[in-house]
Amino acid sequence: MNFHWTKTIYRFIVDRPLPKGYLLFERYTIAEVLGMGSYGITYRAIDYMTGNHVAVKQLRRTKSWTEEGRKTFDKERQLLQQLSLPEVPAVHPQSPNEHSTFLVMDYVPGKNFEDLIFSEGKVYSEQDAMSIFYQVVKIVQKIHGKGIVHRDLRIPNIISSGSRLYIIDFGLACKLSGKVQVKPTGKHRNLMREVSVTSDFYALGHFLLFLLYSGYEPQSKKENSWEEELSLSPDVHGMLRRLLQIDECFTSAEEIISHIQSMQNCREITKTM
Repeated sequence: MNFHWTKTIYRFIVDRPLPKGYLLFERYTIAEVLGMGSYGITYRAIDYMTGNHVAVKQLRRTKSWTEEGRKTFDKERQLLQQLSLPEVPAVHPQSPNEHSTFLVMDYVPGKNFEDLIFSEGKVYSEQDAMSIFYQVVKIVQKIHGKGIVHRDLRIPNIISSGSRLYIIDFGLACKLSGKVQVKPTGKHRNLMREVSVTSDFYALGHFLLFLLYSGYEPQSKKENSWEEELSLSPDVHGMLRRLLQIDECFTSAEEIISHIQSMQNCREITKTM
């Protein structure tokens, strides 16, 4: 049998999610699996002591056997405790006898933008997309203000709950050392994984593109670049080029916010937020 498939099957067996109804720490009853990532499995659970719903993140067993996996999970716990923001689910305090491979957090009822766009077929106009984007940048401004860069601002990690937005999954987040760094442009770089504010701006550019593409209908089978396929206002087009580091990148979330506030078609949006 191919080694890759053997490893995949082994991980599937070992990393199998906890079943519905499983009682964790004699307190949290597993209700459903919310998502599975490379490092963790996230559940919705019910806290029988309070009756509240909570989110429980479990470090995959195969990752818990490695020092790197345990360190990554501990770092996520520490960063969440440091953040303490209303737009980021708070981590619940755990007693010393609780296993270090679980995180109990606030549960955010809502849907992420991956589900909204691809499962529900939600379509966002340019104005809608910019309104959402502006709110997300304001949250990112607070995260950067705490000296943290998220490094994984993808559509599954941004949740819409009523009129509010939340950012989740800080598994790849890092502390910014000293002065907030802005990396110079260059080739052969993983732009989403750098420990720099620009990695979040690059990811935000792709987040905005997903929103803008939600209503796009291809006119031909030929695949073109977003600049050829999307009909955007000059302001939004120019901002995207800077976010994606095609042109000179933004240096801070504050600069992006100021740029949006100066855009003619976004002034009414920003006045109310």
